Amino acid sequence: MKKRGRTLPLLAYRAEEALRKAVAEAIAEHRRNGIPIAIWRNGKVVCIPADQIQVREPKSEYKVSRKSQNRDTSKKG
Repeated sequence: MKKRGRTLPLLAYRAEEALRKAVAEAIAEHRRNGIPIAIWRNGKVVCIPADQIQVREPKSEYKVSRKSQNRDTSKKG
């Protein structure tokens, strides 16, 4: 069976993308400023030192449905 991507309305897609970008920027800022980050790993809170923080580009794993795209663009003035 093929793995299908989830389809979200355009607004939800944009919100998800903005959130991923904001998190990536916050993590990068922590690394630059030497501030550790706290994460949840294996049921416990773990602090990651700034020199061990890995900054990655956020990935978009959702597809915008054409139906939602048409509906959202038609609402614009």
